[in-house]
Amino acid sequence: MHHQQFAILITTRNRLEDLKITLGEISYLLNNENVACIICDDGSTDGTFQYLKDNYKQIQVIQNKTSKGLIFSRNRLLNLTTAAYAITLDDDAHIVTNNPLEIIDDFFINNSQCAVIAGRIFWGKDLPCNLADASSSTRVKSFVGCGHVWRMDAWRSIPNYPDWFVFYGEEEFASFQLFKNEWEVWYVPALFIQHRVDVKSRKKKKDYTTRLRRSLRSGWYLYFMFYPLHLIPKKFLYTLWMQLRLKVFKGDFKALKAIILALFDLIINLPKCININSRLSLNEYQKIEELKNSKIYWKPKEV
Repeated sequence: MHHQQFAILITTRNRLEDLKITLGEISYLLNNENVACIICDDGSTDGTFQYLKDNYKQIQVIQNKTSKGLIFSRNRLLNLTTAAYAITLDDDAHIVTNNPLEIIDDFFINNSQCAVIAGRIFWGKDLPCNLADASSSTRVKSFVGCGHVWRMDAWRSIPNYPDWFVFYGEEEFASFQLFKNEWEVWYVPALFIQHRVDVKSRKKKKDYTTRLRRSLRSGWYLYFMFYPLHLIPKKFLYTLWMQLRLKVFKGDFKALKAIILALFDLIINLPKCININSRLSLNEYQKIEELKNSKIYWKPKEV
């Protein structure tokens, strides 16, 4: 059995049309004998599983009979692969760069402490004309779920993503754990990814409250898990106040609902957070704060 050096890992749920585009865009990688692809179908009801079985013999498909959530599915994929490097993509994201495998391989070889490569991600349905970017690779605090690459040795050295987060926050959790183990996260702009979503329209979507709730609570969970104790109250109250000031006091009552629900989630899960036992020392915390923030949205330079 030939162990491939690279794996492409995708978790999907009821987004077959998006997934078809992604697989079409990366078909040259799927046909490369050095690349394995594993897709986790997280309880889809739109025929995703059968479609993949019928059309992609080279893809290993696993299935959650009922939806277990994004983070649960990512853990399954990462714990299943035998590759040295695992490329994680969302079902609506694909690699635009022509030679991604060489870029990944070279970077990991030349940066032995790098655990995760964070790609340069453009969020939008249509690629801009100018994709040039002169910035160099740089060490960052964390990475974005829809396009990154794991050095699998590093993944195996830390705990699994906390699947009870459900959505949001798992990358920061992993980044803190990696930092504790002296691993690094690097932003590598040469690895360019398009995430085919319309960010502006998300605010109007039905799941706005759910997304905000999950994003707030995961941030709070992480404070209670990792931050030096004396910093937690100030950080927590500051984020709460900013949400109220910027959203609720301006009449966004969906946000108020999200905040209240997130507070309940925090109270329920506080024991889990405190049990993690990975708190940063003040010195470690200050070192992390000196790192550049995660680069989430890439925008082209206006010509």
